[in-house]
Amino acid sequence: MAPGLPPPQQQDFLSQELYAPSPMFTWAELQSMAADGVLSPLYEKSFTPPGLDVTPRLRARAAALVVPDRIRRKVIAGRMTAAWIYGCADAPERLSLLVDAKHRISSLRSARGCILHEVRLGQLDVVSIGGLLVTSPLRTAVDVALHVEASRAVPALRMMLSQGELGVRLRLLTLAVEASARVPHKKAALRKLAALAPTADARPAAVFPPEAAA
Repeated sequence: MAPGLPPPQQQDFLSQELYAPSPMFTWAELQSMAADGVLSPLYEKSFTPPGLDVTPRLRARAAALVVPDRIRRKVIAGRMTAAWIYGCADAPERLSLLVDAKHRISSLRSARGCILHEVRLGQLDVVSIGGLLVTSPLRTAVDVALHVEASRAVPALRMMLSQGELGVRLRLLTLAVEASARVPHKKAALRKLAALAPTADARPAAVFPPEAAA
């Protein structure tokens, strides 16, 4: 048997898209296959076959495995976690999960590897991807602009604007942020969006004050 490959009975199973610890493969076996190049790490304890096109659906499935079953139907992946799911940011160290105001955070026990934020969500703010609820691209962009520090927010927003299939346009995003009433960091969010304008390269780089990360 060629070095670096799992036993033949394991090779037969390497046809699915996502792998995580299960009766099929233990965590130790998955780590060993990743070290040998048979699998590629995706997120936390999730892996994919090398060369596979990693889609938002796969990222959402990997994230869903981290969210405890008891709260999975009550939380929505948002902010930089949603930006990552859409392929516009690096994988988060901890999942940023939103809880609609009708589900009080106090009613949900803290989840390891997750940060909970209580918010108000509209019917068009949430979509389902890979079995996980995720904020829509526009709501994600608005939240990133408002709640994430500029050093991470601006590159993520630029990526979102560049992906036409997400349907996020700078003018629409600016209007959505402007329509956000009485929210902290609104002026800072608008400065981030101004830095994304097509003529931004011709202007001096904006200096952003420190903001709270999310």
